[in-house]
Amino acid sequence: MTFRRTAAPTAALTVCALLGACGAPSPEKSGTGGTDGKPSVVVGFYPLQYAAERIGGDRIHVTNLTRPGGEPHDAELTPKDVAAVADADLAVHEKGMQPALDDAVAAENPDKAFDVATVAQLDAPVPEPVADLGGDGHDHAHGDEHAHEEGHEEGHEGHDHAHEGEGHEGEEKGHEGHSHDHGTVDPHFWLDPVRYEAVAAALTERLSQVDPEGKATYEANLADLRRDLEAVDAEYEKGLEKCRSTTLVTGHAAFGYLAARYGLTQAAISGLSPESEPDPARLAAVADYVRKHDVSTIYAETLTSPAVAETVARETGARTAVLDPIEGLTKDGTDYLGLMRSNLATLRTGQGCS
Repeated sequence: MTFRRTAAPTAALTVCALLGACGAPSPEKSGTGGTDGKPSVVVGFYPLQYAAERIGGDRIHVTNLTRPGGEPHDAELTPKDVAAVADADLAVHEKGMQPALDDAVAAENPDKAFDVATVAQLDAPVPEPVADLGGDGHDHAHGDEHAHEEGHEEGHEGHDHAHEGEGHEGEEKGHEGHSHDHGTVDPHFWLDPVRYEAVAAALTERLSQVDPEGKATYEANLADLRRDLEAVDAEYEKGLEKCRSTTLVTGHAAFGYLAARYGLTQAAISGLSPESEPDPARLAAVADYVRKHDVSTIYAETLTSPAVAETVARETGARTAVLDPIEGLTKDGTDYLGLMRSNLATLRTGQGCS
């Protein structure tokens, strides 16, 4: 903007002096939290937003860097987004999920970053192909097959299943930079409400460090969220206890933690990347697997094309249904809990559960 030298600025400056405005810094501005002094929390995608908002309530300001309807994996940051990361009191991300955000956090605000991968126990390396489609269907590709048998018997204290010994060693190796990228480790921890609860608890601790005066509020809100997550966990446990089929054929490998938690076997048509295109040989192998295991439903997903699932369904006579990986909201009036329950209803129908 170009200012011309006239007599007008003198009058303007007088008004500014009287009103205390015109170029004065915003009072109590805290990062992206605006002028209300609330701690500003920047998150990478919807499940992190939901947890932060449930725990923080009205005490914090949350900015989600993935736009509604957008695919988190492909999110690119604008200069405004990068500035939000730099100004944030807390930047919550999952290293390996969104490389652009990882880079921004490392460059702009590493001291105020919280990588949820360090507590989500992402112990699920995903080989390619995701399941041995020529096998007996019990290749729990996510290496967590004893979760269902042991985890619930021991209670939620024992939900660190499969992490004692080899799990923590793997965590130390994997999360040191999560350098094995999104293509080899399943990042969708929030589809297992028990893992999600662990992340929420750790987020509560970080928020309490940022805003010690809000600690009691954050802990009370966590208790409410924990009750909700435990209720959803119990609903899944009961709802998927007796199903005609325990083979879960999905478009891509987003549901491994959910499958392992509730005694299902995930067989994904594609790998972890939603954009990966299976070759004809892979499609033929999946079709044979579906016929062999008497699979009646192939699951497509929101935010991605259903073409691959529809192709396998046509070849096998199966029907298609849609599961939501809950990476982002696709319609108004829904939230994490509602989407988890909607997925459960879809699974109970598709898997023939009673």
